[in-house]
Amino acid sequence: MDGTFAHPARHALIIGGGASGALMATHLLHRAPEIRVTIVEKRGIVGCGIAYATDNPEHLLNTRVHNMSAFPDDPGHFLRWLRTRDEDCGATEQCFVSRATYGRYLESLVAPWRDDRLRCVSGEVLRIEETDKGVSAHLDDGTVVLADTAILATGHAVPAAPRDGLRGAWDFTPPEDLDAQVVIVGTGLSMVDHVVALLARGHRGPITCLSRRGLLPQPHVNGAAQPIGRAEVPLGASVSALLRWLRGHVRAAEAQGLPWQLVLDGLRPHVAAIWRSWDTGTRARFLRHGASRWEVHRHRMPPQSARAIEAARETGQLTLLRARLTGAVPIGAQTGIVTARSDGTERMLIADHAINCRGIRRNPETDSAPVIRNMLARGLARLDPLRLGLDTTPGARVIARGGVASRRIFAIGPCARGALWEITAIPDIRLQCADLACALSGHAGIVKQRS
Repeated sequence: MDGTFAHPARHALIIGGGASGALMATHLLHRAPEIRVTIVEKRGIVGCGIAYATDNPEHLLNTRVHNMSAFPDDPGHFLRWLRTRDEDCGATEQCFVSRATYGRYLESLVAPWRDDRLRCVSGEVLRIEETDKGVSAHLDDGTVVLADTAILATGHAVPAAPRDGLRGAWDFTPPEDLDAQVVIVGTGLSMVDHVVALLARGHRGPITCLSRRGLLPQPHVNGAAQPIGRAEVPLGASVSALLRWLRGHVRAAEAQGLPWQLVLDGLRPHVAAIWRSWDTGTRARFLRHGASRWEVHRHRMPPQSARAIEAARETGQLTLLRARLTGAVPIGAQTGIVTARSDGTERMLIADHAINCRGIRRNPETDSAPVIRNMLARGLARLDPLRLGLDTTPGARVIARGGVASRRIFAIGPCARGALWEITAIPDIRLQCADLACALSGHAGIVKQRS
């Protein structure tokens, strides 16, 4: 973090009430009794966001229960919550629960503070102003909210409307016909969610999933993360040198009968430090050549989902196609998905139901929340050099077009990926929120994450 403040905040405004916003509010309310919090969320429901708003029981967390506590210094908190509620269902540290259950957990974290130190406002922030005395947020209904600081927690950049004639990744409306031909563009975790939901519903028709490399997320395995000390990690090394070092660790683990997944789990606490140690050119090379393979090994699917995917592939119902999308054309009630393979050959897939699951890298200038688009247009914020999201300092301060860091506006979670790269999962976001809560409250202590 960038240090504490000479005049700690007394009223913090959080823009966005999804997972990032709920976690930020939770840490402020727990760690800073002098701070009041206002959350502005357009959906009116705090804690769910797009990831946890689903009510489909087939949509599971892709992280085990023991890594999903809201508090990095209390890893058992989520499990204890599960065991005191109807969501228990024999929950253990190693199990994977539904995302809907986790959404209820996030909502429960802030519920006790409502009508006390927490105010939740239903609406969308369109513009924010910063002065020497504080910030003012202008909402879509004309309301103005005043606060000492503002924290942008708007989540992933998501297009307002589907493009290319394809449904959006978060649209889980199934085809009415169980024999419909389904085409999914993208083979990551969003695709997995759609496929397992279709299969659980009894879908009989063919499902074709395509991506440039045709890679599937790897499955989770049981076991504890293999500890890796910070001093062992070759910070600042090239991408190829880092991967050679990592493969060496994997070979050593496998020689002891341990799966590679446990090595990657041990590296997790150091990923942000690795990213910060690279210059822009090295980061760009990683994104071009290594990110796809990293993501399918690092962001894995629950064993239950892996079994369903494998069974569908064995029967031939699910097909993986290594190709890229070049276009989509309407053909009556159907959609023609035009693809190109690496050898240049083109093919058209006919889909009754087509879904775009091409991942979370979007154009923040066009797909971000209105307040972020407005800040970018006015120069109050800028994108990081690789255009992953808002450019911020290590302490989450938003950096303006001229390079000056804001004194009162911060950005956390997926909307500000550039500074930390992997700040899209709960174990990483919770640590960022805990650190920022300490800084905003004037506390010098920084929370340490437990493996």
